[in-house]
Amino acid sequence: MTYHPKSDFIAVMMERGFLADCTDYQALDDAALKGGMPGYIGFDATAKSLHVGSLIQIMMLRWLQKTGGKPITLMGGGTTKVGDPSFRADERPLLTPAQIDDNIAGIKKVFSAYLTYGDGPSDALMINNAEWLDDLNYLEFLRDIGRHFSVNRMLAFESVKSRLDREQSLSFLEFNYMILQAYDFLELNRRYGCVLQMGGSDQWGNIVNGIDLTRRVLDNQIFGLTSPLLTTSDGKKMGKSADGAVWLNPDMRSPYEFWQFWRNTTDADVGRFLKLYTEMPVDECERLGALAGSEINEAKVILANEITRLCHGAEAAQTAEATSREVFERGGVGDDLPTLELTREELGDGLSIVQAIVRAGLAKSGKDAKRLISENGAKIDDAPLSDAGLMLDAAALSSPVKLSAGKKRHALIVLKG
Repeated sequence: MTYHPKSDFIAVMMERGFLADCTDYQALDDAALKGGMPGYIGFDATAKSLHVGSLIQIMMLRWLQKTGGKPITLMGGGTTKVGDPSFRADERPLLTPAQIDDNIAGIKKVFSAYLTYGDGPSDALMINNAEWLDDLNYLEFLRDIGRHFSVNRMLAFESVKSRLDREQSLSFLEFNYMILQAYDFLELNRRYGCVLQMGGSDQWGNIVNGIDLTRRVLDNQIFGLTSPLLTTSDGKKMGKSADGAVWLNPDMRSPYEFWQFWRNTTDADVGRFLKLYTEMPVDECERLGALAGSEINEAKVILANEITRLCHGAEAAQTAEATSREVFERGGVGDDLPTLELTREELGDGLSIVQAIVRAGLAKSGKDAKRLISENGAKIDDAPLSDAGLMLDAAALSSPVKLSAGKKRHALIVLKG
């Protein structure tokens, strides 16, 4: 559809590629135009950090704040105890309350880099849905809330239907998740005046449920807006790399490795990622994305710098770029490479090169490391590594040893003391 927005918020969502669908463009646009519009996204605490797959949602909240709205980051302290079954083949492992609290503490760290929290009209709020879910009375909840849900309709949602069509078990616990998420929207509207829920397009059914429930119980008008489910141009899901999830917390993924992930973006994705993950003007994003040859590589450096600056700060971005240029352009070691430090006690009589590759994070297992070596994908101090039986002893580690997997992934082995 062609829609010409009046509010800055909807304009940004549309021109930068954040918008997949919306329940009512015109009414939401009018609400955003008034300023101070509260909108939320929920984040379940299934790990100690979010990964780059969540970055599109975080940027949506950032743009909501930058255009005068009031972002709410909803921590799923309650819903994580159930687990979102949407488009999953199996049930999530159940976490203890202590694990959930620990995960929430880790997740909170990244939001302060993107949002300003406080008591002002456009200051962000951080809320935990355990505030209302933990003390629910089951019978009252069934009578007051459950009666508004049609099982027939719930079974028709694609996230549920796809699981049942594959004859994969869907527990009653998981089936309740969409009711709890709908109830979150109702409570956020009642307690905080929240009128907008955002999320990935896989959350459309859950968002519509919340809108319908709030209309039935409170007779209030609220809205839903979804972003595209993002994949790279070669079809890979955002958030993953060759060596696992690309976490946003620096203690789980170093700023250098984070920077390097974005530097390795496929040419075809550069313009789109600049629009989604940076605040550079749209026309400049498109100009950089249209470059070719060696010039597109400099655009990737700009992409990596801008995203790392937002997430980890300007100094981390500068250090990561300097390390990358040292490693790739001048063949050096670089000061900020991922480093495995060994004591002389840990080293003992020596460490096999296979285990060194695994422990440095360049392979997931000894089998993967041996395959890397046999396929000529490994290097030691920039020289081809062909001997899977090589042992690193104290003499070999008298100075730092650089290991490489392919052209883009490197690590150092350092002997302490």
